[in-house]
Amino acid sequence: MSVVFPHTFVPWFRAVAPYIHAYRGKTFVVAVAGEMIAAGKLDFFVQDMAILHAMGIKLVLVHGFRPQVNEQLAAKGHVSRFVRGQRVTDPVALDAAQEAAGQLRFEIEAAFSQGLPNTPMANATVRVVSGNFLTARPVGIVDGVDFMLSGLVRRVDHNAIRRAIDIGALVLLSPFGFSPTGEAFNLQMEEVATSTAIALQADKLVFLTEISGIHEILDDPESPIDTELALAEAKRLLASLPPPDRPTDPAFYLRHCVKACEGGVERSHILPFAVDGAILLEVFTHDGIGTMVVDEKLESLRGATPDDVANIVKLIEPFEEDGTLVRRERAEIERDIANYTVIEHDGIIFGCAALYPYPEKKTGEMAALTVSPITQSQGDGERLLKRVEQQARSAGLESIFVLTTRTMHWFIKRGFISVDPDWLPEARKRKYNWDRRSQVLVKKLS
Repeated sequence: MSVVFPHTFVPWFRAVAPYIHAYRGKTFVVAVAGEMIAAGKLDFFVQDMAILHAMGIKLVLVHGFRPQVNEQLAAKGHVSRFVRGQRVTDPVALDAAQEAAGQLRFEIEAAFSQGLPNTPMANATVRVVSGNFLTARPVGIVDGVDFMLSGLVRRVDHNAIRRAIDIGALVLLSPFGFSPTGEAFNLQMEEVATSTAIALQADKLVFLTEISGIHEILDDPESPIDTELALAEAKRLLASLPPPDRPTDPAFYLRHCVKACEGGVERSHILPFAVDGAILLEVFTHDGIGTMVVDEKLESLRGATPDDVANIVKLIEPFEEDGTLVRRERAEIERDIANYTVIEHDGIIFGCAALYPYPEKKTGEMAALTVSPITQSQGDGERLLKRVEQQARSAGLESIFVLTTRTMHWFIKRGFISVDPDWLPEARKRKYNWDRRSQVLVKKLS
């Protein structure tokens, strides 16, 4: 019998719950490299997909089959040929691709059909729907290379796919498409997934791949680029990379992520299938794993609204309890909500600060500066401080001040200096708690 530790499980589950709420009813297109299936990781992956499905996420799964086709061709004594990362598909290669796709679809459907006891799949029912959802056209002859029966996606029947996922089915797509005249074309899994995500205007496009993220091209594996890459930055990076020849080339998946975001998919991800539960780590933790390309930074710095009051109260409560912050009543926060700025990530508030102007002395108090322990040391406090400074300048203030008992060194490093409490504006001095003996720190605004 497994042991549950409430002191770790309860905080973990509470941290995950907002993501469950945020993604319920959202659409994910998940593309898996054939190498993942060849590595024997299909059953664990299917369990993770079943968890996402059970949480109300609408799923489209696109499978690759590159190693399986290569294996079929080798058995036939035929040599695989790739040009700029795309297979040249002759009739023998097309037969091998059809055989490999049929076998993989059988394995995937079987995996979703079994209710594995003592796993997250126990008693789960995931209906898998496949069909001729893709219309294709030939690649043709490019730079003198005849790609023969290799194709490109011409159209995705997004209405049919949407109807299927809206009734709770998981749609499974193989990298095959058919022309209006019935010709079959071998497609790239990555292009199928990207085109489908754009056609559906999916909330996420996820690639489970052989690589662990774009950090592999950097000298510093700990670079922040490993977790989040703004679209503009991703495009600049892509322009600096050589055209990819293999899936392990960094630009191979990155170009599809960029295309998806340009086409209206807000988030696209490159995750390592070698990490158990990679897709769960990406979806249900703040930092995720691998590389995420986003159309704009997910940390949204904005003014607070009355709808944020409950989240602000929850955020600052632990810091009030340990004495870091002065206790504020909910009614006070509701009254002053227009003074607050928040940092929001995926609909969850991870930081806040308030500015209380004292125009008679051309200064303002920055109060309730709070950053969630989950995101501390990631620059959120710095961003909130800069936002408050901008607001103070716009209001014609010449300085801002804080009262603190615990974090004076953080402020001093950022240009604040200590002053006597008598420096405070008269209205604020009357509310100063002499028993608390808070330090008063002031920063002049240039």
